[in-house]
Amino acid sequence: MPGHVQHAMSTVVLTIGPAHTLRQAAQLMSARRVGAAVVLDPDTSGVGILTERDILDSLGAGQDPDRERAHDHTTTDVVFASPHWTLDAAARAMTRGGFRHLIVLDEREPVGVLSVRDIVRNWSDSRVPVAPETAEELAV
Repeated sequence: MPGHVQHAMSTVVLTIGPAHTLRQAAQLMSARRVGAAVVLDPDTSGVGILTERDILDSLGAGQDPDRERAHDHTTTDVVFASPHWTLDAAARAMTRGGFRHLIVLDEREPVGVLSVRDIVRNWSDSRVPVAPETAEELAV
């Protein structure tokens, strides 16, 4: 089923706990080259998401990344996607909610993360190379 979440999502799911510091989360996200971490809180059985934007906002506010905990910056009112959703449905949910990542659940377990970049990558025809002069025009 091309055009569905399961074909576009990243299956590299970084999972952290609520007690991780923002620095630890940033280091793990950087090492895995992902823009979001799934935050699992065993005390509440809750699933949340911590994004690069959450970390950036904290740093911009002058907060100490070695003292700030993921729990305090995690979005917990998350919209979850099914692997069987269409990319159109996922894009609409992201647009309505004003966010750039969806946690993908299959039978209540996180199996992936879908980002706006994943959708764009899937929608674009990546098999057609961009001519060098076009690439320069796009960079301006």
